[in-house]
Amino acid sequence: MSESTASGTTTGEATARPAVRPTIRMVAELAGVSTATVSYVLSGRGTGGKGPGVKEETTQRVRDAAEQLGYRPNQAARAVRTGKTQTVLLSMTMLRDPWSLEVVEAVSAAARRHDLTPLIMADDDWNVALERNQADAVFIDAVRPEQRDALSRLAGRGAKLVVFDSTVEPDGFDVVRSDDLGGCRELVEHLLDGWDDVACLGPGASRTDRGRAAAFHAALAARGTAAAANRVADIEGTPESAYAGALALLGQADRPRAVYATSDYIAISAVHAAQSLGLEVGRDVAIAGVGNTLAGERLQPPLTSAGPTNVLGAIAELMVDIATDQRAVGHLHDFPWKVWERASTGHAAPLSAQ
Repeated sequence: MSESTASGTTTGEATARPAVRPTIRMVAELAGVSTATVSYVLSGRGTGGKGPGVKEETTQRVRDAAEQLGYRPNQAARAVRTGKTQTVLLSMTMLRDPWSLEVVEAVSAAARRHDLTPLIMADDDWNVALERNQADAVFIDAVRPEQRDALSRLAGRGAKLVVFDSTVEPDGFDVVRSDDLGGCRELVEHLLDGWDDVACLGPGASRTDRGRAAAFHAALAARGTAAAANRVADIEGTPESAYAGALALLGQADRPRAVYATSDYIAISAVHAAQSLGLEVGRDVAIAGVGNTLAGERLQPPLTSAGPTNVLGAIAELMVDIATDQRAVGHLHDFPWKVWERASTGHAAPLSAQ
């Protein structure tokens, strides 16, 4: 029998047993497998079809047992024991850019399928953050000149880096190369072939010596012409500034007939600005961007853009493979660009009709 105590609790048969934190051994017993199998499955190595693997039915049985018991691996202890954090870090310079969001979405989805936790750093001071934090794989979307030495230094310390850059060479880290400048030049030439008056909208739009704006000026120079001052809108790197710059270009009495925007998020803002002015994009004015993002493809009208093929899926797979030790670092991955023609650069209406 049970009896009351002075504190109001009970003793004897009705006394509640103290909660016991579930262990990996308890999961193994419930699933009818070894503790090694439980560790293998819950580490994410039992999925993805790589390595020796574990049968799908066994994997599911282990996960069901862990869920039933409420078992959660001690990540801090695992990190000390294995040197793995079960995290991937993405350093994205401008998180509002549709391309950045789509990289984050693709990598995050792939990471979660392998029990990896994605962490997002929304600035470009990755070299400072990585001196203090550890991750099983790191994606860096931009490298300033003064940061280049940090790449080799961090790689030498064991950091597994994937760098998105058109000029950096692999040096103990992976590089995803994308010839954006060649693709930009091809895009400007595509616009010039169909529209006789093209403007440039973007940060550093007046620069002729480097960057995506230089591709615009080089394409004009190859045809024996140059951009007038009112055909260049040098903006800040925000959608709001892009919208204001597009209004300034397209609100002129002698507005340009086409706009080359140096990224898709800038082009999307330009489309909205044109529509606010009552212009029909693809007929009254052509607008094209850079990046070939899903956001641009789903825009109305769909956005013509220059960009690579299947780079998002490739980056996601690469990050998971590196984080789970399925692939060594130090390789170059090259993705050529092409122009994806869509309705935003349809067919120009005759000048008399505008």
